[in-house]
Amino acid sequence: MISEAKLEKLRKKIKEIDDNIIALLRERAQIARRIGEIKEEMGIDVYDPSQERKIFEHLEGLGDDNLPAFSLKAIFREIISASRVLQRPVVVAYLGPEASFAHMAAKSHFGKSSTFIPQPSIAMVFEAVERGKANWGVVPIENSIEGSVNLTLDKLITTDLSIRAEIFLRITHCLMSQGGDLSAIKKVFSHPQALAQCQGWLRANLPWAILVEVESTAAAAKLVKTEEHAAAIASKAAAEVYGLTILAEGIEDNTTNTTRFLVMGRGKGKPTGKDKTSLLFATPHVPGALYKALKFFAEREINMLKIESYPVKDRLWEYLFFVDIAGHREDREVDLSLSGLRSASTFLKILGSYPRCE
Repeated sequence: MISEAKLEKLRKKIKEIDDNIIALLRERAQIARRIGEIKEEMGIDVYDPSQERKIFEHLEGLGDDNLPAFSLKAIFREIISASRVLQRPVVVAYLGPEASFAHMAAKSHFGKSSTFIPQPSIAMVFEAVERGKANWGVVPIENSIEGSVNLTLDKLITTDLSIRAEIFLRITHCLMSQGGDLSAIKKVFSHPQALAQCQGWLRANLPWAILVEVESTAAAAKLVKTEEHAAAIASKAAAEVYGLTILAEGIEDNTTNTTRFLVMGRGKGKPTGKDKTSLLFATPHVPGALYKALKFFAEREINMLKIESYPVKDRLWEYLFFVDIAGHREDREVDLSLSGLRSASTFLKILGSYPRCE
């Protein structure tokens, strides 16, 4: 009886704390509304990756054993998401359908209070934002195992949108089907990269199965819902959404499998001190041209995080270079490096400066 009384007393204390939390959240929501009104007057977007980066950096120092920093971040991700909606509706386009990895990445970044609209292709994600049907678009840019997503690189060349943020998502693949018998599976559907990321497991466990490529992992799950003797490689969330049975979980060959996504939108972000700048350039077709272009980063000790050559599709044996560097385009040393690069290149497009995802 004494223990029950102590338990009830503690529960009552938690209820009082919950009531105080709700009161503070309502007060925060009122302030968020006012901030939204001021942003509207100033013509500023409600979604500001650089400002949100500051909030999450502040939370890093507040975590402890009772409430770790990652838990605080998850809680505040939803608080911030709800605050954005109070200021103005936030519509996010992503490579669908529902429960795709792009959908998971978008929700992890924007929070569940935003409105998410699936698009059947990467090109149509860009188009949705360019035409104003969505405020932001989330697209895959590269995988740690399979490399770059060329369809996204194609669009970055031509779009007038900017990269505003990046998202890293740990990829865990599941095999799912209508039934629960692995030996009955004759076909496996999934995105080409997902099939490649699970090829070792598939050879060992389903060597007889025909592998069929489709536009996304979620599309594979949706298709398998009506396809007998077939399985899909997709996320656990896809199995839940489409009512499929998980036959095997964690079937990716590499446990560090991670995909990087980009948040595409209009405008420019402010420096945070921990930024990344992505750019695209071309050099003259002469000896030493690439060396002369890249030396401007070396001279100013700018860390180059990535470089990738990309063939110009209508010009045989000519290439563009996609580059990621540490820093923001407004940083003095970065700005001077880019000025030098511009003088040594035949084409330069700055794709965006944005908070660097750790």
